[in-house]
Amino acid sequence: MSPSLAALTREDPFALVESCHSALTWILRRHEGKPIPRFWIDHPYGEEEITLLEEELMPAMEQFLARLKEIDDHLLAQQEVMERCQAEATRDGALGAAPLAAT
Repeated sequence: MSPSLAALTREDPFALVESCHSALTWILRRHEGKPIPRFWIDHPYGEEEITLLEEELMPAMEQFLARLKEIDDHLLAQQEVMERCQAEATRDGALGAAPLAAT
């Protein structure tokens, strides 16, 4: 793992999945019908294995990333509500502390 990727995954561990998805997408686009070498086994990924990657692994990764986005969006919406409430409370507190004008 590169030092920059290691630092990123410490800050956001899910970035590793996004990075793997991008890398696998790139590999699958570039293989151009040729086998994809696997250096720790004697048999490269051929059409059968590549089809499994395309039809099973990629959709699973995309589903994971989509669900992760839904969770993130929900958390962001909650955060925005909390920030808005805090801003209103601060504003209301400042208004309540303002002296009344003499009539």
